[in-house]
Amino acid sequence: MRIAVASGKGGTGKTTVAVSLARAARELGPVTLADCDVEEPNAHVFLSPEITRVEPVAIPVPRVDEGLCTYCGACARACRFGALAVIGKKILLYPELCHGCGLCARVCPVDAIGEVPHEIGRLELGEAQGFSFLQGVLNPGEPMATPVIRALKGRLPSEGLVILDAPPGTACPVIETLKGVDYVVLVAEPTPFGLHDLKLAVGVVRELKLPAAVVISKDGIGTGALDRYLEEEGLPVLLRIPMDRRIAVAYAEGIPLVEAFPEWRERFLELIQAIPAAVEARR
Repeated sequence: MRIAVASGKGGTGKTTVAVSLARAARELGPVTLADCDVEEPNAHVFLSPEITRVEPVAIPVPRVDEGLCTYCGACARACRFGALAVIGKKILLYPELCHGCGLCARVCPVDAIGEVPHEIGRLELGEAQGFSFLQGVLNPGEPMATPVIRALKGRLPSEGLVILDAPPGTACPVIETLKGVDYVVLVAEPTPFGLHDLKLAVGVVRELKLPAAVVISKDGIGTGALDRYLEEEGLPVLLRIPMDRRIAVAYAEGIPLVEAFPEWRERFLELIQAIPAAVEARR
C-alpha cells in the first residue's frame, strides 16, 4: 500500500505525521519512507538516515549542430515551453524552460538536433531507524521538481508499506506525488489560512479520485470552521495533534513525535491499521 501525506500549505506538520507513521508502522512489516518534497526535503533531519547510494537525475535537453541547422524555426514553433528561439542565423536555447520532451529533435527536418543529459538533481537512498529511506533533492536554481519526483517514485519497492511525504501546496509536484497512491492523509491546521488551502488540496484529491482523510495539527487554536467544513464534506478526522509547546520544542530539536512522546506511537499505529479497511470500502 502507498500512502501519501499531503497538505494544502507548508508548516502544517506534514513531515511530523509522515515520520511518525513510518516509525510506528515498522513493527507491522517492511516500511519505506520517501521524501518527495525535493525542493526542501527535511525528513532526514528527524531520522538521521545512513545514505548508502546516490543517483543523479537528468533530463534530456537539445544540442543543436549549427553546421547542419538551416534555421528554419521548426523546433521553436513546435516547443510549447519557449525553450528554443531562432533569430536570424542564431538559435537560442533556454535549458531552464526545457521539459526534456524531445519534440524539437523529432520535428527537425535536417536532423540537426540531438539530445544530451542535463542533471537537475539526485536521489539519496539508504536506511533510517529500521526502515528504508529515500529522498529526492532538486539542484539549486532548477525550476522543475517533477522529473526528480518521478525518478524517486521509480525506485520505490512494489511490496510493503510506502509512505510518501508530499510537497506542500497543490501544484504539479504534489500531483506527481499523488499519482498511483492508495490513500491520502491530509494534514491541516484549524486556521483561516489552513482551511483555505485545505479546500484546494481536497479539490486536487477529489479530481484524482483518491480516498482521503484528515489529521488536524495544532488542534485547539482557531475556530470551529475547519471541523464544520470536514463534517459538511464527509471527510473523517483520523487524529488530532494538539497545539502543545512541548511538541514544538521536540520538533525544533529534530526529535520525532513518537520518540519524544511514546504514547503517540499507539495512536499512529491505530491510524495505519485503519487505512486498509477504508481503502477496501472505497473500492
